[in-house]
Amino acid sequence: MNGEIKIRVRYSETDKMGFVYYGNYAEYFEVARVELLRKLGIIYSNLEDLNIGLPVKKFNIDYLKPALYDEELSIYTSLELSPPSSLVFKYVTTNSKKEKINTAITTLVAIDLKSKRPIKIPKVISELF
Repeated sequence: MNGEIKIRVRYSETDKMGFVYYGNYAEYFEVARVELLRKLGIIYSNLEDLNIGLPVKKFNIDYLKPALYDEELSIYTSLELSPPSSLVFKYVTTNSKKEKINTAITTLVAIDLKSKRPIKIPKVISELF
């Protein structure tokens, strides 16, 4: 399962060097994975209505090149399942010159929102694979 989003770097997202502040990538990747799920017909708020949460368990990023103010970034996202309860999202970020900016992985765990305990990957997601 793959997706792509485009994000233009806003001035407020850069640091004194003019680079995207590293912490902003977590938000960029959240947008990318929510949009991939949406593309697959899964709306995050609908999961919450079913008492299902998907918190981030692990976040790893390799920075290869800085992204700069006003650059348009493409974030390519793929999704893999890691049973019994994890979803693994992989990201590649490029600039408009198709230069690789970074690669990243987030691992999310399906949980019951009331008990806060892991559950099996919901059928609404596993049925897509």
